[in-house]
Amino acid sequence: MSGLLWALLALPLTVGTLLAVAGRAADRYAPGTAVGTALAALALAVAAALEHPRSEAPLIEGASVGLAVDGLSGYMVVTVTAVTLAVLVFSVADIGPGEARARFFGLMLLFAGAMLTTVTATTLPVLLMAWEVMGATSWALIGYWWRDPERGSAATTAILTTRTADLGLYLAAGAALASGQAPSLALDELPEVTGAWSVVITAGLIAAAFGKSAQLPFSFWLSRAMQGPSPVSALLHSATMVVAGAYLLLRLEPLLAHSGWGGPVVAWTGALTAVALGLVAVAQSDLKQLLAASTCAQIGFMVLAAGAGAVTGGTLQLVAHAAAKSLAFLVAGVWLTTFGTRALPALRGAARRHRTVGIAFSVAALTLAGVPPLALWAAKDVLLAGALEDSPALYAVGLAGAVISAVYSAKALWFVWQPVPAPEGGREPLPGVTRLPLLILAVACAALTAASFPPVRDAVQRVLGGGQQPEPHAWEFVLSGVLAVVVSAAVWMRGPQLLTFPARITAWGSDWLRLENAATTLLVRPVLRLANALATFDDHVLDRAVESSARGSLVRRVLRFANGLAGFDDQVLDRAVEGGGRGSVRLALWTNARVERLVDGCVEGVAGRSRALGRLARRPQTGRLHQYLAQTVAAFTVLALVLVLVR
Repeated sequence: MSGLLWALLALPLTVGTLLAVAGRAADRYAPGTAVGTALAALALAVAAALEHPRSEAPLIEGASVGLAVDGLSGYMVVTVTAVTLAVLVFSVADIGPGEARARFFGLMLLFAGAMLTTVTATTLPVLLMAWEVMGATSWALIGYWWRDPERGSAATTAILTTRTADLGLYLAAGAALASGQAPSLALDELPEVTGAWSVVITAGLIAAAFGKSAQLPFSFWLSRAMQGPSPVSALLHSATMVVAGAYLLLRLEPLLAHSGWGGPVVAWTGALTAVALGLVAVAQSDLKQLLAASTCAQIGFMVLAAGAGAVTGGTLQLVAHAAAKSLAFLVAGVWLTTFGTRALPALRGAARRHRTVGIAFSVAALTLAGVPPLALWAAKDVLLAGALEDSPALYAVGLAGAVISAVYSAKALWFVWQPVPAPEGGREPLPGVTRLPLLILAVACAALTAASFPPVRDAVQRVLGGGQQPEPHAWEFVLSGVLAVVVSAAVWMRGPQLLTFPARITAWGSDWLRLENAATTLLVRPVLRLANALATFDDHVLDRAVESSARGSLVRRVLRFANGLAGFDDQVLDRAVEGGGRGSVRLALWTNARVERLVDGCVEGVAGRSRALGRLARRPQTGRLHQYLAQTVAAFTVLALVLVLVR
């Protein structure tokens, strides 16, 4: 067992639990404790990524608790802890003293700890447990302001949608166990399962991953998740929960390739999500909704990479996206706190009010747009090279998704940099503790570009151990970079006029393709109808069947026996009780008439004799001393004579 690995997981989980349980009593110490814990976790994550520790402990017969920091999970633990630290540092100023800080910071650490356990799990039992904790804490964080019914409803929608998809993970675990071909339930053993069980395992894992990562058709829950605090959105959308599904697919790429059908299904779903949800982002007029839709679209590229076998490109996309998206959401939180709005038209000129924040958001938006030389420009080309080798059509759809990402990113930039003054109230300088994580994440958006080019990319590929990956050609980098710059410039120059669509299409896009309505129509309503039909069947069929059976011969015999027992009770038991009662009354009357008189006579006789003896005893009491002396002498004389005569 590796102490380093267990410390990495136990530290945020333990401290997070203690803070969440302590409640308001620990509010004063929660921010510093949480930031210190995140800093220590980052140091442990870096050490674990260099050491690659493994740990196994028995759980049930044939299965074990498997944990490891290998190539892919090594990058993930560093990414998760680094983004968590940046978000928690920002939260020190964003979450005020009167907002149950201990509960907030405790849940954030639990959330991060569950994600760390998810990415280091090597067996299905551990993955399932971490998956559940991550879902539960996400629900609590989205509904952090639980007194607001709308926020509670949003949290419920998120957890019900993801929990429905999570059933696939349980189905996959059951199939792996039933097949007998993966006795330890290790993730590395799943590609070895053959036959129908392999189909069930693959389908279950794909469904669970799509639900967690908000891919089509589950994307709508991420729109509702925007009701949580901005730091929650920054962490949830960048390095935890939403990327967990993409990470799982990247890790299980051999299973997708082995199935024959899983890879194409995953790749095309990711590509279509990148396009469809990119268009949804273009239609948004709410900044956080735009960023949420862009999360679905950007994760679609990671899913595409997993299906196309481009694990290196998918990993680079995941890490770069974590930096850019967490930065964008933190800036959105600053503007929401400062100006009290998320609407893009109301945020005109917001970037000009605080240049540090404006520049940080520009770096994040240009990174999402794929503008060179920022990180997502090169990372997308690395994964799209794998798509091109797999299918030119898949590459074309992916490239279209990249162009759309430039559209919605430039749209957001156009609004926040307009010379129109922002609302009053935003002139106070930001505290240094807020500016620091923004600066670090902005630098990361540029510095991570080097990871997509040799020799760093070759080193990443060796660490991931994914075999030979397709290398992008120079023209691919040039093509995607030119498209991103040209499209961004066109949107900047023409502004929203370039993005004017018919009202029906705009409404459809703003409502996230009405996926939630579709889910309600296709899933929730049929389930409710089925439940009502079953209730009616119970009332009109099962109840009548029970009543009919009650009229059957067996029940009649039981009724006759019951009637016989009732007659015996009335004719025998009741009469016996009544006779016993009458006899008791007669005995009492006879006792009162006969026995009581005899007893009273005896008592009166004894009393009379006692009174007579008392009178005799009082006669010698005259009160004269010489008489008492004479009586005594006489009594002793009589006594002496009696003794003499007796002898």
